[in-house]
Amino acid sequence: MLFSAHSHSSSFTKVTLAHLLKFIPSFNSLAFSSTRFRSTSPPSSRTQLISHIITSFRQKDHDQHLLNHSSISNLRPHEVEPILFGLRATPDLAISFFEWSERHLGFTHHNLESFCSLIHLLLQKRMFDDARGVFDKMTERFRDFDCFHAFHMGLTSYQSNASTVYSFLVDNYCRIGNIDRAVELFFQMSKMVISISPYALMRMMNSLVDMNRIDIILNVYQEIANETRENNDLCPNLYGYVMGGFFKKGDANFGFEFHKAIIERGLVPNVVTCNKIMKGLCNDKCLGVANDFLSLMTEIGPIPTVVTFSTLMKAYCKETKLKEAFQLYDMMLVIGITPDLVVYSILVDGLFRAGKLDEGYQVILVALDKGIILDVVVLSSIIDAYVKKGNLQKGFDVYKKMLDGGIKPSVVTYGILINGLCQIGNLDEGVAIFGQILKQGLHPSVLVYTSLIDGMCKSGNLRYGFWLYDEMVTCGYTPDETVYSVLINGLTKQGRMHDAIRFFYKSDLKHGIVAYNTLIDGFCKLNLMKEAVKLYMKMGTYNLKPDIVTYTILIKATIETGRLPEALILFYQALKTGLLPDRVTYSVLIDGFCKENNVFIGLWILEMMLKNGVKPDIDVYNILINGFFKTGQLQKALEIFGQVRAYGPEPDIVTYNTIMSGYCSLKMLNEAVEVFYKEMKKKANVVTYTILIDGYCKEGKVEDAMSMFLVMLEQGLEPNVVTYSSLIDGYFKMLEMETALELHELMVRNEVCPNIVSYSVLIDGLCKRGSMEEALMVFHGALRRRLLPDVIVVWCDIGLIYSSYLWSKITESTRL
Repeated sequence: MLFSAHSHSSSFTKVTLAHLLKFIPSFNSLAFSSTRFRSTSPPSSRTQLISHIITSFRQKDHDQHLLNHSSISNLRPHEVEPILFGLRATPDLAISFFEWSERHLGFTHHNLESFCSLIHLLLQKRMFDDARGVFDKMTERFRDFDCFHAFHMGLTSYQSNASTVYSFLVDNYCRIGNIDRAVELFFQMSKMVISISPYALMRMMNSLVDMNRIDIILNVYQEIANETRENNDLCPNLYGYVMGGFFKKGDANFGFEFHKAIIERGLVPNVVTCNKIMKGLCNDKCLGVANDFLSLMTEIGPIPTVVTFSTLMKAYCKETKLKEAFQLYDMMLVIGITPDLVVYSILVDGLFRAGKLDEGYQVILVALDKGIILDVVVLSSIIDAYVKKGNLQKGFDVYKKMLDGGIKPSVVTYGILINGLCQIGNLDEGVAIFGQILKQGLHPSVLVYTSLIDGMCKSGNLRYGFWLYDEMVTCGYTPDETVYSVLINGLTKQGRMHDAIRFFYKSDLKHGIVAYNTLIDGFCKLNLMKEAVKLYMKMGTYNLKPDIVTYTILIKATIETGRLPEALILFYQALKTGLLPDRVTYSVLIDGFCKENNVFIGLWILEMMLKNGVKPDIDVYNILINGFFKTGQLQKALEIFGQVRAYGPEPDIVTYNTIMSGYCSLKMLNEAVEVFYKEMKKKANVVTYTILIDGYCKEGKVEDAMSMFLVMLEQGLEPNVVTYSSLIDGYFKMLEMETALELHELMVRNEVCPNIVSYSVLIDGLCKRGSMEEALMVFHGALRRRLLPDVIVVWCDIGLIYSSYLWSKITESTRL
């Protein structure tokens, strides 16, 4: 009997089997030389029964013929194995017979050899799922047996791969939780020089890691290390797998213990593998564990490399933990590892990201002093950091140093500079650098074209913007959504909505939400709400859903037309579609209601904003404070201000200017002055001084207003048209006409352009003085500037005086 542990005469087995095979030609496939039949029936009749069963299953008519067979009920458990062997070419039939025999013949206890035989043939056909099911039944029925010996005897008969069979067993023992049996089998395999599959090994090690069985893990690792001295691929992977397993389950100390133990056994892991572990820890943001691991490597090995340090250093910089990053830098120097270009690049990038440009520049100088040659990539990133910070001049300084050092700028470098120049409106230099790109034979990038097109559109030079667009297409670039949106935005800003729509539909690009929002916003700004709504409705045709920006644009436009209830309907429609309003959406609503003196509705919207987890900025509170002051609700305004000071956000200069302006509007000038001296004196701007100057003038305190005006000039602040208009009006009201006119002359000399308010003040003052000719000259000057006076009182005064003036002229000519 195959796999039998009983001892019978081997010679009897061989002679009987040879004798039987002579008389059964169809049974040639049953070449199981070690099988012994234990039956009282003549051997030929037992063999005929086995052959009959095999044939019946092959012809798939076993249910009809076998159950009526006279000897079928006498089939013994040890005769199941040769039948399985005969069906080995068709494993599905072998499984069917195995299950059929249990079901119909009462074989509730197949012997061990039958289970082993079935698993052998299933593994040979790579039917692993079926083999697992048989394995589970086998281990349930035979709880304690020598699986190595049981399966070893079938290797030759089934021509099985020993590694596949025993790896399968190790894997499945681990699966059912019998780890000790799996480990025992592994060591038996090792003794017989049978290699275990990487999958089964990792499965076993994973189970041991879960159980924190450091002792067994070390023994397995030692065995693998001894076996793989010539091929070192498996051992480093095993080390990394074990360490990663401990780290992932949060047992870093067990990982460190394992690391120490294998080094004590002389099995120093590869530093490359350690670096991979370091990278994994950094990617998982386990920086504390990574730092401890680096300390352990530094202490007992393997000696860390510059890659080890730079990996952790980069992770610290990403988390803006610059102090820790520089501590690593110092450690490198102490243990004698020379930082390379990558290390300095990481430190510089980290400092720049944190806004510490000067410190980053100092690191660059240190790198240069140490002979590190910075490449174009590093220098370009430095330039980019300065440009993004708004320090374009410093960016150009680095660019010049790049040129002086003989480092040729790349298209990326030029693109960064052009983008920076276009952002500040310096298009001439941007175009000059664009010329440098072409002159050097480089191909401008999409960033270069996009930056220039954006700059041209913002400056109103749409013709050149579209020329660049055509040039971009000619060069083979496919304009993206950003380019189209920039050009469409440029057209809408000039009110050229017809051209914008035509360009929008002309492109083959399937436009995204940005382009639609740009067009809708353009229509709204021109008060073409029907067209805006049509475009909004058309988005659904292209299966494009409006986003919160779309709704915010429509809400703002609706509020500006005074339709506040419709704005709220749009707001709730956005909520209904699952969109989350952002800070801008809420701010637009609050501002709209506050301007219509519905401040308490604005306050209710703020409460909704907070409830929905949107953190308001100081601008929202400034709107509410101003709204309460405008409606004369001083206590409510101060209550909101008190909440801001207590809980944030930090009040800004607009907040204090709003408070001061509110006090002045309620004729509480002393309180406004107190706020100025307590909170604002050192950070006051033109608006701050103008508020107080206007407040003093309205209360007839023009001397105090002039004193504040002089302090403002001493601070180097340039008065604006409102500042001058307030002072001029104050002096006119005090009948100090000469001073008022001198201030007007000073305003003109300082190239402060008059507006409707300043003209109204001047005309009103001249009329009251009786200087009608001068008043008329100023009036016609305002008309020429298209600043039509819309202040009713001033217009009435001018009308009366102008009539009196004409009548006096007629009377005078009659007398002559």
